[in-house]
Amino acid sequence: MEDYRESAPMRACGRPLVKFLRGLCVALGLVGLGLATLCPDAVRGAEPPGSTDPYLWLESVNGKRAMNWVRHENARTLAVLEKDPRFSSLYADALTIAESKERIPVPAFLGGRIYNFWRDQEHVRGLWRVATTESYLTPAPEWSPVLDLDALATAENANWVWEGADCLRPAERWCLVRLSDGGEDASTVREFDLSSRRFVGDGFSLPKSKQAVTWIDADRLLVARDWGPGTMTASGYPFVVKILRRGEVLGDAREIFRGKPDDVSVELQTLVDASGARAILIEHAISFFEVEHYLYTDAGLVRLDVPLKSEIQGLLEGRLLVKLNEPWMLPGNPLPEGALVSIELERALAAHAPLEPRLVHAPGPRESVSQAAATRSRLLVTTYDNVRGRAAVYTPTRDGGWSEQALALPDNASIDIIATDSASDAAFLEATGFLTPTSLWLADAGDAGATGAIGDASGAGAARLQQVKALPAQFDAAGLVVEQREATSKDGTRIPYFLVHAAALKQDGRNPTILRAYGGFQISETPYYLGATGKLWLQRGGSFALANIRGGGEFGPQWHEAGLKTHRQRIYDDFAAVAEDLIATRVTSPRRLGISGGSNGGLLMGVELTQHPELWRAVDIQVPLLDMLRYEKIAAGSSWVGEYGSVSNPDERAFLASISPYANLKRGVKYPEPFIWTTTKDDRVGPQHARKFAAKLAAFGAPYLYYEVIEGGHSAGANLKEQAHTTALEMTYFTERLMD
Repeated sequence: MEDYRESAPMRACGRPLVKFLRGLCVALGLVGLGLATLCPDAVRGAEPPGSTDPYLWLESVNGKRAMNWVRHENARTLAVLEKDPRFSSLYADALTIAESKERIPVPAFLGGRIYNFWRDQEHVRGLWRVATTESYLTPAPEWSPVLDLDALATAENANWVWEGADCLRPAERWCLVRLSDGGEDASTVREFDLSSRRFVGDGFSLPKSKQAVTWIDADRLLVARDWGPGTMTASGYPFVVKILRRGEVLGDAREIFRGKPDDVSVELQTLVDASGARAILIEHAISFFEVEHYLYTDAGLVRLDVPLKSEIQGLLEGRLLVKLNEPWMLPGNPLPEGALVSIELERALAAHAPLEPRLVHAPGPRESVSQAAATRSRLLVTTYDNVRGRAAVYTPTRDGGWSEQALALPDNASIDIIATDSASDAAFLEATGFLTPTSLWLADAGDAGATGAIGDASGAGAARLQQVKALPAQFDAAGLVVEQREATSKDGTRIPYFLVHAAALKQDGRNPTILRAYGGFQISETPYYLGATGKLWLQRGGSFALANIRGGGEFGPQWHEAGLKTHRQRIYDDFAAVAEDLIATRVTSPRRLGISGGSNGGLLMGVELTQHPELWRAVDIQVPLLDMLRYEKIAAGSSWVGEYGSVSNPDERAFLASISPYANLKRGVKYPEPFIWTTTKDDRVGPQHARKFAAKLAAFGAPYLYYEVIEGGHSAGANLKEQAHTTALEMTYFTERLMD
């Protein structure tokens, strides 16, 4: 299995000569190459009237001057990191792991068979392929090609990146395949026939856009996309939904829903269960965390009267599964935030009928619901208890309730649902730990019966569960151990963190250590196999820590909400507290401590660099947000106001100004030399933040390394080689700063 965290989801001349060099620097964009003192006006020359930001010209993502700056920055950084004698072996090891054919092929159930999207050295962009279930369960499955993305990219002279497929149920023959140019969030959508293994010549074909698409039936789609001027939100996402019929051009599509330009987006999904019940959902995100849910019917739309902060998780036996991210205070039936509940679909569609939700699972104070997915007759649910994975099968009972049967999966691991089959009760689950190679388990959830269960005549039973595949060890974990520790944050809150280190660790403060966290959007940081990190870092004597700071979802919605908007300093205090605990217990010291984070975690890195430059020697800032006073105007930034707040609110603006890494860089401060990297194709966060941050460091004469992957979207690269290259650059950087 691949993990996004391992592929890296993530910082004196004479006057005539000065005049000549100033002109040269402006022409070539040579700013931030250590030449800012040589070319002092090179950035300021492009300043728009009335602006106080001298680096706005770097916000032109593909502008000639900006791209010249990027190429020269890349050359400067590569001259440092690639020239390190250790880089080549680090890259070779990273690429071997990335391209290994011994990885577990991630399964998906479609039409009674197993489909998988696979990338290796022969299929750099990837191969969509299929095997029978029986063959897949063998050590060497017999795969048959379905769609070769490398061949398609060559034939169409395109840089296609696979974004997935949505197949019409229950037949699962016709699929909507999503392809992205270089890894952007924007994609094209084409209809594909699994029977002939070809794109449908006169089938549905939607040109490039940030878009949401779902099936109504074989001849109709719901589509939200860029329909022309005034149909995309300020975040760059669609808010107008139309019905597109087979054979129609986009201009003929009929509008059925319209949000507002200041919404976040509209998402679409279709749920079908084995009983034939179908829920076609329009999910209208009025903020990042508040969503209005509508059920589409041919007679019109029906608003689903659930809390705005809730997520539809699935459909089983005509019951919608809903995860609550806020309390649902119904008279006589209050339901807590974080709970999983079910609602009868028929009642939801009936006019003025009370929904009467039933509780499926209510998490405890140090627990959270992670996933829920339906098979033919059962519901699988994963939870985390003090950041340790659990899984259970829930069976619908005749009285509208649910019975529970725990699954005996490995302890002290992350547990994730990988695939479920609506035509049977089969499901694949994954178990993984920092030092334990990922294993794949096949469950027959139908054996987890219960007295009173629908269709059950035999009483209670245990689900059949077997390990069917396991990843070979990618590094030598002998002599390594995992601990779960706690630090105390500034306000007294206990913050758990994992520490992976040598069993013979000497607590002398000299251990090179990488500390990682995310801290936002209710995303949990749970254990994952440290493949490349194990090989490139742990085996070479390093230690690794993962912090479960507030802002994440490790302990449910309250853990996330504690760090929202103007409360966000708690998140940064939590992270600093973990670092200080590592130092106080003499695991490491500021001289040997490095930190790493991407996207929102990249913002975390920027904040920690500016607030606590004395705590770290290395700061790896990946695809980051950094200019928090302009983030709403960059890429999809305005969609995250629910997380960060808005500069239009005076109190929130004042707070954003107090923590914005870009605004808080100061001349004369001794910062550790960060490694800042991003991608040109990132149309979610955007490369603008990283570029401007690096340029400002250059103007202050502060050391830094900057690298921009030209392809790859909001990730480390568009293919395995690019991702391995980025990983090797990071590990070379950490090795130079922390081990030398």
